[in-house]
Amino acid sequence: MEKQDIFEQMDGIEERMGATYVELGALKKRVIALIEENKRLSIENQQLRKLIRQEEAPAAQPEGEVKEPPPAVGAGYDNLTRLYNEGFHICNVYYGHLRTEGDCLFCLSFLNK
Repeated sequence: MEKQDIFEQMDGIEERMGATYVELGALKKRVIALIEENKRLSIENQQLRKLIRQEEAPAAQPEGEVKEPPPAVGAGYDNLTRLYNEGFHICNVYYGHLRTEGDCLFCLSFLNK
């Protein structure tokens, strides 16, 4: 095998590796999108089940009993904290996206206000 053949073979391998890298990047983005969708659907499913339980509860509730008042003013903050702990961004930069690389300084600064 001559030197030129070796370099041509190395160039071919390098091109295939580059194409594989691009394909791997596309697959990674698709997996992240699927994970985000799965998490969003899980939360939506949980909320719908909670809503169904609340609709069924008044039928089982005896007459004359008073319903609980709506959540306190701090409930929004609690919900954002819960979302952050579940792995979602709550900052204005990436709101609603799945946190894939640990803590977000923007989110933490918002929570510390």
